[in-house]
Amino acid sequence: MTDPVSYGPDSRDGRVYDMPDGLGLAIDVALATDRPLLLSGDPGSGKSSLAPFYARANDMRYYEHVVTSRTQATDLLWTFDSVRRLADAQTHRGMLNDGDYIDPGVLWWSLAPESAHTRGGLLRPRHRHDPLDRFYRQHLTKGAVVLIDEIDKADPDVPNSLLVPLGSQEFTVAETGTPVRREPGAGTPLIVITTNGERELPQAFLRRCITFTLPDPTHASLMRIAALHLREEGVDLDQQTVDLAHALADELMKARTDVGDRRERLPSTAEYLDALRACRALGLGPGHPQWPLVRSLTLAKSPQRER
Repeated sequence: MTDPVSYGPDSRDGRVYDMPDGLGLAIDVALATDRPLLLSGDPGSGKSSLAPFYARANDMRYYEHVVTSRTQATDLLWTFDSVRRLADAQTHRGMLNDGDYIDPGVLWWSLAPESAHTRGGLLRPRHRHDPLDRFYRQHLTKGAVVLIDEIDKADPDVPNSLLVPLGSQEFTVAETGTPVRREPGAGTPLIVITTNGERELPQAFLRRCITFTLPDPTHASLMRIAALHLREEGVDLDQQTVDLAHALADELMKARTDVGDRRERLPSTAEYLDALRACRALGLGPGHPQWPLVRSLTLAKSPQRER
């Protein structure tokens, strides 16, 4: 298997994750009950990183869908290009195959990969691999992990519209009448849904999820996370690097206390890693004249003022 090439601080390549106490059990409960795992926590706390890590660690297929304000529930199941079909109908003679205009979504691929390959039997298989699988696993790999990221950004109707397909693990493609059901050989999917708490989710949706809130960072957890990332990046954990990580952990915990008093957004693990990478790249450390500015740029971010 060839791993995808990833760049940037939020590559979601699944290589590094610090599993907090209780999260492993929450995953086991979600799998045992066939329920989605709803993860909440501060922005930058690592909610979105769990799904690719679990998929890689357990040799599972991995899919993700980042929710926006325009997301519809059907986008997670399938999309149908009605505009292209109409144009083809006007320019072509003969029968059109509706399968040519269907794109299976992440839930279809995770529940029924064989059906997704053939668009519910309308086409011959056209892909050797799942086109949406970010880790390029073979489509017969048992089990899949699906990340539905930032569900609270969607219209309130979206979570409610997902109740039936998530609960029954089946749905019908409206344009073709094609039934899609979880295939026995597909394995049990782990569906991870994240929320930043920007909008209250429907109670009916919450009832059908296993819920877990990521804990606030501690000095010890920040040091563990720093060591994991630095080792993955091939950085030597010499005393100078360890001292820098300690100092930045102290700064972040202090910044969280100061910001918390003003009821602003709390800096999190993501800001800590940004500060650590910046200080190492620029050769900065405690006592440097620009240390306070680095702290302000990466950790104690002030809200933008209106002009």
